Amino acid sequence: MTAPAASPPKSGLIRSSLLLSGLTLISRFMGLARDLVLTARLGASATIAADAYYTALAFPNLFRRIFAEGAFSSAFVPAYTKTLTGEGQAEADRIASDALATLAAATIALTLAAQLAMPWLMYVINPGYASDPVKFKLAIVLTQISMPYLPCMAIGALLSGVLNAHRRFIVTGIFPTILNLVMLVAVIPQTDPIRAAFAASVGIPIAGVLQAGLLWWGASKSGARIRLRWPKLTPEIKALISLAVPGAIAASAVQINIFISGILASQVAGGRAWTEVAARLYQLPLGLIGVAVSVALLPRLSSAVQANDHEDAQNATDQAVIFCLALTAPAAAALIAMPYFLIDGLFTRGVFTAIDARETAWILLNYGWGVPAFVLARVLQPAFFARADTRAPMRFGLISVAVNIALGLALFQVIGVKGIAAATSAAAWINVAQMALLLAKRGDYSPTKAAWGRITRIAAASTAFGALLGLASYERDWIEAPLRGINLAGLGAKEIAVLGVAAAGVAAYGLLLLAFRGITVTEIKAALRRRPGDAAVSTDL
Repeated sequence: MTAPAASPPKSGLIRSSLLLSGLTLISRFMGLARDLVLTARLGASATIAADAYYTALAFPNLFRRIFAEGAFSSAFVPAYTKTLTGEGQAEADRIASDALATLAAATIALTLAAQLAMPWLMYVINPGYASDPVKFKLAIVLTQISMPYLPCMAIGALLSGVLNAHRRFIVTGIFPTILNLVMLVAVIPQTDPIRAAFAASVGIPIAGVLQAGLLWWGASKSGARIRLRWPKLTPEIKALISLAVPGAIAASAVQINIFISGILASQVAGGRAWTEVAARLYQLPLGLIGVAVSVALLPRLSSAVQANDHEDAQNATDQAVIFCLALTAPAAAALIAMPYFLIDGLFTRGVFTAIDARETAWILLNYGWGVPAFVLARVLQPAFFARADTRAPMRFGLISVAVNIALGLALFQVIGVKGIAAATSAAAWINVAQMALLLAKRGDYSPTKAAWGRITRIAAASTAFGALLGLASYERDWIEAPLRGINLAGLGAKEIAVLGVAAAGVAAYGLLLLAFRGITVTEIKAALRRRPGDAAVSTDL
């Protein structure tokens, strides 16, 4: 019998999260470069290419988050970690191999079915396109091209879970950059919007194959030996499925709400493109902070729950909540205080017009106040998943989806596409409130008095920060005036002004956070320092 593996080391949660966030930041900057090129090539309301392309990107992404990332964040990582700790690497490899075979088979079947049914599915995904036969057909073809990305990312999600259980975060943080690189290479040479949309869509599955290959190599380097085999519904896989299905729905509630928003937005020419461009900014904190903390938190919570170490679970969750709010509250303040300044400065060029920027800015503002909830949902869910409870978050997620649909339909009739964004933010806060109340009722988690004090000071610092950015937005002409006529590596006055205000804002918020004692210099040093007895996150690939 294989000897049980030693317990995975307790790595510093903040250090793990910062590592992942730093790597994700590189990917997000490359993603921003990709999106700047795409919006300039595709436009929004003035062409049919943008709406069609963003449909092709959104549909496989939704299923990736539901069936791959959501399911295996909620079910696979705790099960794999428990097996690795208690029964050893060989048994963990067997479970991972069976899970990989099952997930790959399911997603390949789903991909083929979706491609065949796409002409009919498009009436559900984007009913607003039906009045434009050319756009409708283009959206069908581009989505069929992009769908093979789903099984690639399903395999990648499982391999990421293996790496996370081994505390190997480097490859997990790097692999998203491949998609951005491939799409930049595909789109930059294109000048026609339709050709650019085709090139970008073809690049999606190519990038998926490369990403899955990198993660497979990384998992092998970590010591895992996962084998390709025919799927078998073993007792362990049946147990995983019973946890994964509700967990997938729970973990993907925000993404389902965003996807529903896109369906409603398809009723307006350019509406889907506006929502997708806004998503590039408001989802930045979710990708940089929420996902990174969630990935680092779940293995640690799983280990703490297995060891019945309530104090470690409490401390880890407190750290995660405070860390997330310290970074997402100012992000929300920025999106609320200067949405048009951001969108116009970054995206208005080519066939993406000032009218598109104005509409996108309103959408961004209404998503902005939901940003802390989007991220907190990713932090609170592991508190359920680590305890093998995926049904309660699923129930809350479904309630938030119902609220989003009802409120979105009502507000859309009154204030248009920006009402859809407001409904999604409201639904996210309802989801978080339900999770927080149940965790407190069960005695599993509620912030300590010290944590509440820290949260209050972070909120005060973020409010002051938002006021400063609001003033900068109001005085935009004065900021840009001395920059007019400058061309720095292709950047003009509005681009330099946005980047300058952003850089100054980061410094200002850091000072405000220290001034309000939302965080201290000593705590910053402690978070980054490797403490005796705490094994550091592995920096091996």
